[in-house]
Amino acid sequence: MHPYRSHTCGQLRLSDAGATVRLSGWVHRKRDHGNLLFVDLRDHWGLTQCVLDVSSPVFPELEKARPESVVTVTGTVIGRTADTVNPRLDTGEIEVQVAEVEIQSMAEVLPMQVAGDQDYPEDMRLRYRYLDLRREAVHANMVLRSKVITYLRQRMIEQGFTEFQTPILTASSPEGARDYLVPSRLHPGHFYALPQAPQQFKQLLMVAGFDRYFQIAPCFRDEAGRADRSPGEFYQLDFEMSFVTQDEVFAAIEPVLEGVFKEFGGGRTVTPAPFPRIAYDEAMLKYGSDKPDLRNPLIIADVTEAFRGSGFGLFAKAVEKGQVVRAIPAPGGAAQPRSWFDKLNEWAREEGAGGLGYIQYAADGAKGPIAKNLDAERVAMIREAVGLKDGDAVFFACAKALDAAKFAGKVRTRLATELDLIEKDVFKFCWTVDFPLYEMNEESGAIEFSHNPFSMPQGGMEALLTQDPLTIKAFQYDIVCNGVELSSGAIRNHRPDIMIKAFEIAGYTAEHVEEHFGGMLNAFRYGAPPHGGSAPGIDRIVMLLADEPNIREIIAFPMNQQAQDLLMGAPATVDAARLKELHLRLDLPKTVKKD
Repeated sequence: MHPYRSHTCGQLRLSDAGATVRLSGWVHRKRDHGNLLFVDLRDHWGLTQCVLDVSSPVFPELEKARPESVVTVTGTVIGRTADTVNPRLDTGEIEVQVAEVEIQSMAEVLPMQVAGDQDYPEDMRLRYRYLDLRREAVHANMVLRSKVITYLRQRMIEQGFTEFQTPILTASSPEGARDYLVPSRLHPGHFYALPQAPQQFKQLLMVAGFDRYFQIAPCFRDEAGRADRSPGEFYQLDFEMSFVTQDEVFAAIEPVLEGVFKEFGGGRTVTPAPFPRIAYDEAMLKYGSDKPDLRNPLIIADVTEAFRGSGFGLFAKAVEKGQVVRAIPAPGGAAQPRSWFDKLNEWAREEGAGGLGYIQYAADGAKGPIAKNLDAERVAMIREAVGLKDGDAVFFACAKALDAAKFAGKVRTRLATELDLIEKDVFKFCWTVDFPLYEMNEESGAIEFSHNPFSMPQGGMEALLTQDPLTIKAFQYDIVCNGVELSSGAIRNHRPDIMIKAFEIAGYTAEHVEEHFGGMLNAFRYGAPPHGGSAPGIDRIVMLLADEPNIREIIAFPMNQQAQDLLMGAPATVDAARLKELHLRLDLPKTVKKD
């Protein structure tokens, strides 16, 4: 027999009754029933109940094993009586009657328990992550993550994509976030950067003629952590395709995403491909976000004209100054008590707004502070524009267009949550498309890139030469699921002449473009195919599938929100000799204590 195990702790069934077996694992839980000692033995595969009589010569050996000690037991499989079967376990119809015990590793007293579902502070969980990873829910999340990655890789290969690995040590790139820099020992004063994304390399692979690339790509950004973003590093399904239109990029990734959410979504409904496409302008108007959550049925409407020249002076004056008014419906809201409206008004002030005006459409007429200052025709105009009926209410956001859209989006989310309108047990996908290529800086009046300067403008060079820059759209798109942006992508600008002109409109000289992006431009000058792609975030995909609001729950060894690895003690200081070898001298702020 194998020295450690003949079976795993999740393998034995009633058909194995009578067999002599050997199991190895961790002591998950012990229960002393006087003459009998029950031990739940756990490994990666599952859990098996082991039983030992007090008369056994090895009873003292197993009894002294603390929880999470690693032991090997040898014994006979016996069927449980009907009243002791555990239907929650795959091995619940049997137990192992122990004859031999070997302690492989005795555990000390635990700083946190593995068995049970007790909550522990996050810092403790990250400091003892190897214990935390033994807990059932966290362990299951890591297995889910592995299966998701395997599924994504297989589906991409089936579609003719070739997997490549791109450099980890590379040059600093203006991706929009801070780089992690690595000093060069051989080249004093020079630094590598960890890639924020394989963007330039994957485009160069298209220039090199590989046609369809993908990678489970590690990306590094020196930015603050939050619930849906890990500080330091993250992973994405990075892919790029040559000789494709935007539609063909969508057609390539949609079945992969639909498939992975169907495969691992636990029976939840998934938007069938092709996914809905929502233009950026429409998304900002109707949903107040370029990441619309389609589980929320509320649709925002523009009611600016209903307030133009109206008796409600606050909004009327704002409209004359160029501001807009957005209306957010609250189905059934008219029946809510006054305290509900007051609470929402207070919330709006906490969000930085002046308040949250509303109208209640009761059966006996419109009510509320705004209704009192509007004539009946305008009140009816709002009702029709928003699609309201008796018993509904409507809230308003008034500000400059972008600010009004964003605040209306927050109100939309808040109302749907308060009224329990968000659809459950679904994954609702959509594409946000037609992003503006440029925007105006309100302070300086200058034209700037709005999002991705390397996207191909819709209309190409002709659009750049003949259109108002603020009307030019880009072949740029986001894939969104349940209001979570999984990825941005684009059809790339592969023409040096169009790229130089696009940057010129944003105030950059040709010399600047050559200096900062010369490597890419030179590659394009030797024949670059039209190409495009995207990079759905694996961490966020697994978060959604696992229904985890915190990204650290689906990463094996995450940093905390302060970008610290509490388990390994990173970042850490290094000694003076190492700094000298790297030609570095520290210039620490006075508030930092030297070790």
